[in-house]
Amino acid sequence: MGQYGDLVNKQRLLLKAEEWSKGIKAIHGHSMSSLWYDNRPQDTEDGKKVIDTEFYSGLIQRKLADGGVVYFGNELKGEELVDAYIQHN
Repeated sequence: MGQYGDLVNKQRLLLKAEEWSKGIKAIHGHSMSSLWYDNRPQDTEDGKKVIDTEFYSGLIQRKLADGGVVYFGNELKGEELVDAYIQHN
């Protein structure tokens, strides 16, 4: 099985990175519309508040005051995800 050792280790690392990517990087409750990723100023107009949760995967989940949910960002996958995981750890 030695010939497959690198593949097994690569898959093991990918599985660890995928689990890590579900973790929360930051939570931000606010009413600002000037965040780098925000392309929905209507969510916070007239002082409405939202809660943005940033995940290690690169996705940002926004919970709206009315209970709705919106996503921003691009989810890291494959080698990009593994690279981000290695840099973080």
